[in-house]
Amino acid sequence: WSDRRELNYRMALKEESQELNEKKGKDQNEKHHDFKTEEKSFSCSQTEKTSSPKKAQKTQPTNLNSQMRIHTGESSFTCQQCGHICNGKESLEVHMKIHIEKKPLICPQCGKCFTRKNHLNAHMIVHTGEKPYTCPQCGKSFTIKGNLKIHIRIHTGEKPFTCKLCGESFSLNKGLKTHMRIHTGEKPFVCDQCGKSFTEKKLLNAHMRIHTGESPFTCKLCGKGFTRKETFKSHMMIHTGEKPYTCDQCGKSVRCKEKLKKHMRIH
Repeated sequence: WSDRRELNYRMALKEESQELNEKKGKDQNEKHHDFKTEEKSFSCSQTEKTSSPKKAQKTQPTNLNSQMRIHTGESSFTCQQCGHICNGKESLEVHMKIHIEKKPLICPQCGKCFTRKNHLNAHMIVHTGEKPYTCPQCGKSFTIKGNLKIHIRIHTGEKPFTCKLCGESFSLNKGLKTHMRIHTGEKPFVCDQCGKSFTEKKLLNAHMRIHTGESPFTCKLCGKGFTRKETFKSHMMIHTGEKPYTCDQCGKSVRCKEKLKKHMRIH
């Protein structure tokens, strides 16, 4: 009987010990939870992206600052040689090669130096006039493969760059960027003579000829001069009779795009 009492006593002690351990563990979890809820979360004011408290405790200065640099364009990776700002350590290391690497490859034609042979080979095409990339559709040749790819879009009609505001599409990203200035009202190219502003540099260049009196495009048939190439081409159609712009409503053809737009108002 005494053995049984001792066994029951030990079992009671074991159960009491387990209860104490469970209570202690629960208290620790509650304290840990309270500690976590008291920690500050670190949020990006631009995207409302928030780092978890545990993660922020370790990486808060790095991650939040890095996130903010995406929006502000600010970077801590600055070249000490020339002040060029890079987005990360890797891009800074690549940039530093400009300063620390030797340039043993020299162009025999103009003396320009390069660190890589493929860059020198690409440069040599400027002097040789070589155009190894030819369009299979029209036979036009190019010095750079990327230019051929862009040219091919003339034949395919591909326009991968689309304005999200009005839906107009463009074959070049540059064309989309220029077009966006219509919506933003931005005119970054300013005439230093009269202060008139333009959305494109070529429009400013054409405008400057008003002040200089230059007319670089001259008709060989009648001798009339023009400041803009587009105006000159339109003029030449008077002599050739060409009318490439056709109304899809009534079939009427005109010489220039502006006249077609004016005609379309009738419909």
